[in-house]
Amino acid sequence: QVHLVESGGGSVQAGDSVTLSCEISGATLSRFTLGWFRQAPGKEREFVTAAPWHGERTEYAASVQGRFTISRDNAKNTAYLQMNSLKPEDTAVYYCVASRQTTGPLRAKSDYPYWGRGTRITVSS
Repeated sequence: QVHLVESGGGSVQAGDSVTLSCEISGATLSRFTLGWFRQAPGKEREFVTAAPWHGERTEYAASVQGRFTISRDNAKNTAYLQMNSLKPEDTAVYYCVASRQTTGPLRAKSDYPYWGRGTRITVSS
């Protein structure tokens, strides 16, 4: 059973930086695509970023490109989301996701069978 647990959420000010972590158990992280989605209040859950295990490409939503960075430490079975220059519109619950799929756009919720429970980030102006 693959299990994902996010941490690092909280309340911050616009312009601040935050790093979210995602600890993964029950699987060998090195062969998984890892990613993050988010859901803002009253909105649909949306893609943020994804990185296949082979490292040949990384996908980012246009709204976070240049500000957010996904990374992974396979030895620690942990994924990270570094978020810089945060804006109030980044306020959301952030979900860590994992998949054995490594091809295709990797931007659909249906690409990911494994989800964490989420961690909330609130950005104040």
